[in-house]
Amino acid sequence: MRDATLTLSRSALLHNMARVRACAPQSRVLAMVKADAYGHGASLVASWLSPHVDALGVAFMEEALALRDAGIKTPIALMEGVFNAYELATARALDMYLVVHQSQQLDLLEKHPSGPPLTVWLKVDSGMHRLGFSPSEAVLAYQRLEALPSVVRIVLCSHFAAADVTTSLQTEHQTTVMNALAARLPAMPRSLANSAAILGRPEVHHQWVRPGIMLYGSSPFADRTAADLDLEPVMTLHSRVIAVRDISAGEAVGYGATWTSRQPTRLAVVAIGYGDGYPRHAPSGTPVLINGRRYPLVGRVSMDMITVDVSDEPVQPGDHAVLWGEGLPADEVAAHAGTISYELFCRITGRVERIWR
Repeated sequence: MRDATLTLSRSALLHNMARVRACAPQSRVLAMVKADAYGHGASLVASWLSPHVDALGVAFMEEALALRDAGIKTPIALMEGVFNAYELATARALDMYLVVHQSQQLDLLEKHPSGPPLTVWLKVDSGMHRLGFSPSEAVLAYQRLEALPSVVRIVLCSHFAAADVTTSLQTEHQTTVMNALAARLPAMPRSLANSAAILGRPEVHHQWVRPGIMLYGSSPFADRTAADLDLEPVMTLHSRVIAVRDISAGEAVGYGATWTSRQPTRLAVVAIGYGDGYPRHAPSGTPVLINGRRYPLVGRVSMDMITVDVSDEPVQPGDHAVLWGEGLPADEVAAHAGTISYELFCRITGRVERIWR
């Protein structure tokens, strides 16, 4: 059995979901479970969340079908929408919400106007400049949707580019754009708030919020920790020490000899590497928790192993190591590696054993 294991905590997930409800008590919740629920396992996470949310969000049809095949009955929003008649018919048959963000998707709906009733999320590009109708196009897009007999509900939505950057004026700009557009349209539900906006901008919660990273226990902010926000890690990545060795001062460690000991050093070799999804670019000094104590990674990350400077501590083969999760925030490890916790979560490979509790 591979030493690397991933423990997933249902109680932590539901605690974080309760935080969403506490922050936005008047809003409905579309919980993001795309990208295999940020690497946590979409079917499992969706089954845990379904009794507590109003809808689930995925990127594309295949992700939605996997949830339906797993028996998930909760409405599912396709955040990239549909792109052909088969996907449209499937979405109608399986109670999926459609995000519509470009004219070709409107054309598709108009070519197939009849069928089971649809909820459509009309996406507006308020400043992210990725997907969505421009504000000048959005009124006509709404009118075309409203004319379709099968479209029974429309939600106006957009995506913030910088809600996690508290000093940025981008969110205020995007909010102003959306408020001006909403004033030109009939009253309808709105959805703007991602995790950062749920936690920090109650004025944009509106009728629907879309939590993502906060559900999994990471902070969307660079300057506020998950603990500051009362979020608990759902994922803990564990492994074990498989060897301990002593080296002399002046000895290099690992591929490329990128780290050299300045004094006699005890090294613990931990069974984790980029083959498991641990970031290869994690530098020397990245913290690793062994037996509840922090030690620095030294040398390059290998495919199957890392080396850790444990000083002269009595670390032994078989001792427990945490790479991130309980006791060691993923956000902190990600910051050392020059990335974000989202990427750490999504890169865990299939050879890491999953344990659910």
